[in-house]
Amino acid sequence: MDKEQQYFDYVIVGGGIAAGNAVAGIREVDKAGTIGVISADSDRPYERPALSKKLWTDDSFTTDQIFYNVREEHQATLMLETEVTSIDKEAHTVTTHTGDVVKYKKLLLVTGGKPQVIDGPEDDKVFAFRSFEDYTNLRSLSGKNQHVAVVGGSYIGTELAANLALNNTKVTMIYPQTILGDNRFPEEIAKEYELTYVDHGIEMISKTRAEKYTKEGDTFVLHLNDGTTVEADSIVLGLGVTPVLDLAKEAGLDVDDGVIVDEYLRTSDPDIYSAGDIASYPDPILGRQRIEHVDHARNSGTAVGEIMAGINEPYKHTPYFYSMIFDISWKAIGTLDLSLDLLIDEVDGGKVVYYLKDDKPVGILTWNVEPDLDKVRELIDNPPASSELLKGAIRNQED
Repeated sequence: MDKEQQYFDYVIVGGGIAAGNAVAGIREVDKAGTIGVISADSDRPYERPALSKKLWTDDSFTTDQIFYNVREEHQATLMLETEVTSIDKEAHTVTTHTGDVVKYKKLLLVTGGKPQVIDGPEDDKVFAFRSFEDYTNLRSLSGKNQHVAVVGGSYIGTELAANLALNNTKVTMIYPQTILGDNRFPEEIAKEYELTYVDHGIEMISKTRAEKYTKEGDTFVLHLNDGTTVEADSIVLGLGVTPVLDLAKEAGLDVDDGVIVDEYLRTSDPDIYSAGDIASYPDPILGRQRIEHVDHARNSGTAVGEIMAGINEPYKHTPYFYSMIFDISWKAIGTLDLSLDLLIDEVDGGKVVYYLKDDKPVGILTWNVEPDLDKVRELIDNPPASSELLKGAIRNQED
C-alpha cells in the first residue's frame, strides 16, 4: 500500500541557520500556512557558529540558548534524521530516504555544506566538525591536557584550535599556508595572527597537509605529506565544506558552483527557492556570489521566508564575514584576494586593509577595529575618486 502523502504550504529541506530564520520569516507574513522542515540533523535548527565560538568562551552562554524554537514559536513540523532523496517539480513533491512523499506549495532548499575529510577509520574521536553532537563530544574530550590535532586553517579549524587551547587542551595545528591566514591576510597581519597561536602554546606545523590518519591502540597517527607523523588523542578536521548541490542538480535546477537564484532567491523553478551556503545570488554591491557564512545564512533565510510568504521585496543584504580568536577580532566584506593591490591603514590601534582593483576597493578587512559595517559597504559601492582618500575613512564605530 502506498504511504499517505503529507502536505505543507512550505517545505524546507535542510535544518541549519537559514532554515531556522526562514521559518521565522514565513511566520512574520503568514501566521497560518503549514510549514514542514526536513533535516538530516538529529537536532532542531540551531546557531552553528556558537559551536566553535561563544560556547567555548562565555560561561554564561549555555547550549539551550543556541536553538530555534521552530515548533513552539512557529508551529513548524520537524522531520529530523530524514534525508530528502529526490524532488519532483511537476508533482510538487519531495521523497525521503524512508520512501515518504511530502507535497509542497513552495519549496526551500537550504542543504548547506558537507565537511571535507581525509582518509582514515571512522571514530567518535575524529571530528569533521559540523554539528551540535560534534561540539558536545569534542567538549567532553577537551581539557585535562588532552592532545587534539587540528587539521586545516578554515574558520572552524582556527577557532577551535584557539578555544581548545583556552580550555586546558594541548593543540597541534597542521595547515598548508606558509603563515597561518596568508591566503587572505597581508603578510604583516598573518604573522601577527600566527604568533598569537604560538604565544598560547599551540604547536604550529605550516606548509603541510595531512594525507590520512591511522589508529594505533588509543592513539591517532596523522600521516603528513612531508613523510612525518603527528600523534594525538583526537582529531578535528577543519578543511572547509563542499556545498550540497546533488538534489538541486538532479531536479534539473540551474546550478553552477551553487544553486542559481534571482534577487528574490527564486531558482529556475518559480516554486522552488534557495538560500544560505548553497545559493548563488546577485549581490547588489558585489555581483553574483555564493557565501558560506552566518550573516548571509541568517539574512537570506529571513528574506526568503518572507518572500515565499508573499513579500515582494528582493534580497539586498551584502553579508560580512567575521571571526574572533584570543584577543583578535576581524571582520570583512567583499573579496580578500592578495593578488590585488593592498592599502593598509593603521587606525585606532588596529588596521583596515583595502583590497583594490583599478584603485577601487572590492574588499575591506578590519583588524581589531569595530567599524560601522554600512560605512564599509558604502565605500565598496561608492568608492572615492582616489584610494588615497580611503585613509581614515573607517574607524572604530562610536557608541
